[in-house]
Amino acid sequence: QVQLVESGGGLVQAGGSLRLSCAASGRTLSSYVMSWFRQAPGKEREFVASIRWSGGSTYADSVKGRFTVSRDNAKNMVYLQMNSLKPEDTAVYYCNTDGRSWPWGQGTQVTVSS
Repeated sequence: QVQLVESGGGLVQAGGSLRLSCAASGRTLSSYVMSWFRQAPGKEREFVASIRWSGGSTYADSVKGRFTVSRDNAKNMVYLQMNSLKPEDTAVYYCNTDGRSWPWGQGTQVTVSS
């Protein structure tokens, strides 16, 4: 059974940075496009960023230039470096395959104060 565990969230002031981590167990993620999603209170879960096995990445327009997704296939990990954070980035952040095909983890809360 595949399991995803996100970590690294917290409370940060606007303009600050956080680095999120996603650990996968039960399956090797190296052959998958892995993505980060987020869900703010009262809103639908939305796409944030994705990274292909080769390292090529795609970003939502709202985070382009501020967030960087990376992966370490040897460690079965995916990361999201978030810089220049804004209050509107406040959400629970999740990782999953690009097709959302694995069970969701518990997510990690990111709160950005103004």
